[in-house]
Amino acid sequence: MKNCLTPILFILITIISPTKTNAQDLPFKLGINLCGAEFGFQNLPGTLNRDYVYPTESDIQYFARKGFGVIALPFRWERIQHELNGELDENELSEIKSFLVKCSRYNVQVSLTMQNFASYTKGNKVLILGTARLDYDNYKDVWKKIAAAFINYNVYGYDIMNEPRNIFGKKWFKAAQHAINGIREVDNNVYIIVDGENSSNSYDWKHDNNKLRKLKDPADKIIFDAHCYFDYNHSGSYDGKFERKITANMGIEKVKPFVDWLKKYNKKGIIGEFGVPGNDSKWLEVMDNFLAYIYKNGISANYWAAGAWWNDYPLSVHPQNGYDKPQMAILEKYLR
Repeated sequence: MKNCLTPILFILITIISPTKTNAQDLPFKLGINLCGAEFGFQNLPGTLNRDYVYPTESDIQYFARKGFGVIALPFRWERIQHELNGELDENELSEIKSFLVKCSRYNVQVSLTMQNFASYTKGNKVLILGTARLDYDNYKDVWKKIAAAFINYNVYGYDIMNEPRNIFGKKWFKAAQHAINGIREVDNNVYIIVDGENSSNSYDWKHDNNKLRKLKDPADKIIFDAHCYFDYNHSGSYDGKFERKITANMGIEKVKPFVDWLKKYNKKGIIGEFGVPGNDSKWLEVMDNFLAYIYKNGISANYWAAGAWWNDYPLSVHPQNGYDKPQMAILEKYLR
């Protein structure tokens, strides 16, 4: 009887299970960017709980119960390392370690995102990565020290620089390789997440970031991070005054070039930022179709954003007065 039923059972499972065509060997994960620690960039390094804030355990608990398996925590380079090539700040390390421990309690993995846009503010000067005053060795130094500090914690990946800007030609490639080399000198297990130039835009990825495929990682654990906002200029501002007609598959059209690139070169990838305002059902439909497409292709994504200090930010999915935001109903379809 067992041998007769097994083929039938297999057929039934195949019919009722969602169809997925994986572009990579990573399981689908839906994560959340939980912000606050990168706030207050006008005052660096700033004062905790006045200029910036770390997420609380109740914040973590809310998103863990919703089913988010990954939390991305943005942070500022200037706070974790007050002087280039200097020691890491013990207070900031303690805050991040505490956050990591809390996430472990809820079985949530964490990626740490350097939210600096390829710059470092020193006094009143903004230094650009790849220049004499902020060189590749400075960048390698901080990432080697960060990797050493958190090697025994539940870090899923290091996003080595969110949306690198004003760094052209081969400069971002060289900087990223230095960060990879620094991390690998102390940790061969963690994923290394690499954003692209031009705000990491998914639609133009193959034109702006094709060279990144040649980055070398002895552990072969690079994840390329594209961002995908669905509005007319890919900014996530959703300024309706300039918006063209909203079509249901806009999100698919904007992310497909990145997905195709990953498949062509057999690379791992993630959509590190995406999000829509919650007050327009058309944008919610666009996001739903987008999520169905990346799920089918095995591409994970982190929603932008959450955090108690966002207040009335239209894209925020942080609960307000005990109520879920409208976007959460769509996200939960892919969290279970």
